[in-house]
Amino acid sequence: MSWHDVLFGFDGRIGRKTFWIALVAVMAVELVCHVIAGAIEGERLTSIVSLGFSYPEFAIMAKRGHDRGMPTAIPAAFFGISVVIDFLFVIGAAGSSDEPSALLLMLTVPWLVFALALIVDLGFRPGTPGPNRYGPPPTNAV
Repeated sequence: MSWHDVLFGFDGRIGRKTFWIALVAVMAVELVCHVIAGAIEGERLTSIVSLGFSYPEFAIMAKRGHDRGMPTAIPAAFFGISVVIDFLFVIGAAGSSDEPSALLLMLTVPWLVFALALIVDLGFRPGTPGPNRYGPPPTNAV
């Protein structure tokens, strides 16, 4: 599987090694973009940057979920909540850092629990052995 497929495609399966390499690389680039965006505009622009990086992060997590036999709907729900949180910042409905809005808090707490569960499941548990409904096992399975 090419890196283009890993970052932008939703078909197939990837192993833990590919998952971690791709996720850390995308998050490192995203962090640099967040720093630059924060210096230019602040929270609103950093939220727009987050929205832009949601697609490759979702593609990575979806393919790793496929290796675990997880339906794409589970990472989609996680990123759906993430997009709503970012959108609250973009439209100015997130409140301030001193006093976040109730809606932001109601979304952020479950999102953080969801994120931790996904990282444990996708990042540390092995994929399903042999082929599953998403295809054959990745060739670089760890």
